[in-house]
Amino acid sequence: MGVQFRRQKELLTYYRGLGYYVVAGGSYASLCPERYEDLADAVVAGEAEYIWKEFCRDFEAGTARALYEEKGVVSLADSPTPRFDLLKVDRYTNVSLQFSRGCPFLCEFCDIIIMFGRKPRTKSPEQVGRELDALRALGVHSVFFVDDNFIGDKPVAKSLLRYLRDYQREHNYRFQFGTEASLNLAQDKELLQLLPEAGFAWVFIGIESPDEESLKETKKLQNTREDILTSIHRIYEHGLDIFAGFIIGFDNDTLKTFDHQYRFIVDSGIQVAMVGLLTALPKTPLYKRLEGEGRLLPGADGTDNTSIGTNFVPKQIEYETLVREYRHLYERLLKPAAIARRITNKMRYMRKPNYQPLYPLSKLLGILAKFGWRGVLRGGPVRMLQFARTMSRASLKQIPLIVSDWIAALSMKEFAERHLLVGAGQSASAVHLEKLRQSFQSYVQQGRVRIQMEQGNISLQLQGLLDSAFYAKASRAIKDLLKHTTSTVTLHVEQFQEEHRGQWQRLLRRLRRNGDRIYVSTTESLKDVLEVDSSVFHLVLAPAA
Repeated sequence: MGVQFRRQKELLTYYRGLGYYVVAGGSYASLCPERYEDLADAVVAGEAEYIWKEFCRDFEAGTARALYEEKGVVSLADSPTPRFDLLKVDRYTNVSLQFSRGCPFLCEFCDIIIMFGRKPRTKSPEQVGRELDALRALGVHSVFFVDDNFIGDKPVAKSLLRYLRDYQREHNYRFQFGTEASLNLAQDKELLQLLPEAGFAWVFIGIESPDEESLKETKKLQNTREDILTSIHRIYEHGLDIFAGFIIGFDNDTLKTFDHQYRFIVDSGIQVAMVGLLTALPKTPLYKRLEGEGRLLPGADGTDNTSIGTNFVPKQIEYETLVREYRHLYERLLKPAAIARRITNKMRYMRKPNYQPLYPLSKLLGILAKFGWRGVLRGGPVRMLQFARTMSRASLKQIPLIVSDWIAALSMKEFAERHLLVGAGQSASAVHLEKLRQSFQSYVQQGRVRIQMEQGNISLQLQGLLDSAFYAKASRAIKDLLKHTTSTVTLHVEQFQEEHRGQWQRLLRRLRRNGDRIYVSTTESLKDVLEVDSSVFHLVLAPAA
């Protein structure tokens, strides 16, 4: 819920500093409104259908309060069709649509039941149809139902699936859907039949752990009804792909857990396997329990479960060992042989995948060309051999999903290399920070550059006018730092010479691959001169002095 909190703080501070009235809302402001008290003039916490209208009326009357918090139950019959026309839909692989809110289960680590409750609430099929009409008018084909648990109310979900099946036939229009669901989907034959008939190609399932004791510990009892691999194979047999979440760090977990998770993920064939360290999110039962046990780490980030740390003291695994073995698990999963074995294991059961790429032919050919060059050939003989192995016995219907799985695996490999240092050894941040200092020593001595480091975040303040040699050194030094550490880098640009625009742009191009770890801080007056693409880098603006 809180992965954007740092960016939210920057934007709220910037616009409030310019004198604007600023309002905070959304997921994390709803979960933790108290964290926004000093950042925003007003906080809108909770589902917005009713309280946003109330805020707007008060704001127009000049009587807006500091906090608007939804305490009642919102009927989704009152939820309007989103303004999808305001999106640049060509930028999205999937467009999000919501059918229900809430989940009937009691997983200890989850904040969904805190936010939306345990009794699922739904829109009517006709409401969903109106939203699909709007998406159809925009030429959208891939839709992600972002429900916390699409089958939380099974009879209502089945009613919608029949509607979606008939909708696609009536309009002679192909939507391909994906969603989130619980594993008990596998025990419902009617759901398994209706999902592919309605156009669903994949489901995200929170599997968390193959260890039954860990599942009982976290109260995820819905995953203990039958052997998990049996459930997965049954879902595959109906042509549905599975994306899955896995967690390590439960109190029941030991060092053996890493091997168990590796073997299970490979045996299951799940390619999009999002493995995270257990994180205690605010307000959850897990957070309250660990707080009561005195195990929460002061100052630790509790908003991101994709980082290489967590915010509490593990019970049976030493903290540094947990982090080291977590890295190693990703490294093992993303080797070419493990990727190939997963695909092979999946395709044994998924003879007729529902997944088909819905891109225009020109875009599809471009994707395949890039994948062939960057993904296969540049991967070397081992990757080429393993790719050939997965294709050797594939049917025509399986080939699109096999290629998609390879692309997903290689994307996750790049993520792991950049954010978890998988494959980069155990180089210390201090060593590379010292290299950075040495690269810019003369500029530091002249007072043109200032370097600071705080909790792994490197700050380069460009305080004076620089020369062409600086940009060449900066490119090499920053890329080396990002390659061998998980640090973020902030470039504070206070002065800029127009004649160095070309060198500056080359620097940004070379850092683009790690743009999500680069912050460019500058003034409004320099924004247009620097031409920072804020869809790649974090642009932080401050009013001119």
